Amino acid sequence: MNDLKPQTSNLKPQTSNLKPQTSNLEDTICALATPPGGALGIIRVSGSQSLAIVSRIFSKDLTQEKGYTLHYGNILADDGTTIDEVMVSIFRAPRSYTGEDCVEISCHGSSYIINNVLELLILHGCRMANPGEFTQRAFLNGKMDLSQAEAVADLIASTNRATHQTAMSQLRGNFSSELAKLRDQLLKLTSLLELELDFSDHEDLEFADRTELKDLAEKIDRRITHLAHSFEKGQAIKQGIPVAIVGKTNVGKSTLLNRLLKDDRAIVSDIHGTTRDTIEDTIDLQGITFRFIDTAGIRQTADTIEQIGINRTYAAISKARIVIWIIDQEPTEEDIKEIQELCNDKSLIIIHNKIDKQTSIDPLSSTLFQVRHYAFLRISAKHNLHIDELEKAIYEAADLPTLSDTDVIVTSARHYDALLRAHESTQRVLTGMQMQLSGDLIAEDLRQTLDILAEITGGQITPQETLNNIFKHFCVGK
Repeated sequence: MNDLKPQTSNLKPQTSNLKPQTSNLEDTICALATPPGGALGIIRVSGSQSLAIVSRIFSKDLTQEKGYTLHYGNILADDGTTIDEVMVSIFRAPRSYTGEDCVEISCHGSSYIINNVLELLILHGCRMANPGEFTQRAFLNGKMDLSQAEAVADLIASTNRATHQTAMSQLRGNFSSELAKLRDQLLKLTSLLELELDFSDHEDLEFADRTELKDLAEKIDRRITHLAHSFEKGQAIKQGIPVAIVGKTNVGKSTLLNRLLKDDRAIVSDIHGTTRDTIEDTIDLQGITFRFIDTAGIRQTADTIEQIGINRTYAAISKARIVIWIIDQEPTEEDIKEIQELCNDKSLIIIHNKIDKQTSIDPLSSTLFQVRHYAFLRISAKHNLHIDELEKAIYEAADLPTLSDTDVIVTSARHYDALLRAHESTQRVLTGMQMQLSGDLIAEDLRQTLDILAEITGGQITPQETLNNIFKHFCVGK
């Protein structure tokens, strides 16, 4: 057993021990909870033996110390050699992130130090945590529901004000509260219908007023539908809103992209057909990420490579939420017809570029286009004229809600799928009442809606496979 002790002269951790192992909730787990390479590193330990194990490698016995206390000391190798001077934070169950006894070791960020501290913890009884295992334990120990646990990953991945705000709203439980209200209403109706079944001998007895039941079911269905519809905007906030910059060759698409990005990202030339592929980059406008796609100029060409770029232009337009169509002369009826077909049900911004050359183009009527949002602007990308107005128009074209701390926006595909199934179930309830079906059949559909909504928060027994799939995308330290 002495061979397993780290040696003072060559203290190299056995990296194979630092790999995650099979999950067991009885284990005490450890992992680095901060990104590697920083000046400091925080190693998190959670489990019933966390205080005892850390005490074995720390210069002070922590087993009798109170929660929410901070302790200075040394991490020691088994032969007494100091590995690092550290600060140790103690959190007692159940008042910790995981709901278990937890210890956080703040040490210097050297990978050598961190690996050796982790190796010592493992040698004295810990195992390496699996991805998301700390948050998974927090869920299993009732510290948060499943939707809040998923919000932790979204919060870590947030890149702008909007993604941060939606993640914080979900983490605070705003989505969970919304679902809890729906479930309480459904549960009341289900209970009354099931109570009728207990008195089935009395055929004329109704505990649940059918008119009230119908009104409430319609109200619940409208709210479920509203939440489901927010998924489109939630995805736009989370992934960035795709904006395609289109137009004929040499109208200034690449110049505009460079101006918006404030960087020479795209090649600018007077030669037609310079852009032969889509070029993508992002900017942040008022806390929202927009993904701009500079496309190849649309024209007839015999150049095979350029034609591939034009084909990709059409593909980019099909995926875009907003289309910026740049013109520098009066568009033909053919041009307008093509944009009408390509931009149906999108937001369209038509830009008259190169106004410094004093060309005159009359604004096109919004009635020509079946689009969600329409704007016409005059700019000079080359001379930076009215670019600030364009940025404002782009933000408005996104048609996003003004977010507050209590707004509920669905960003998870799993939640969206559950809401769609809940909507189908409530529709069956409404159809059943219209057909005057028996209370037991209506109650079954109501119960199914309850179960589906519970899937989102983990209020019913969730398959282990589903939990594993959710938490495997977390970083190891969470």
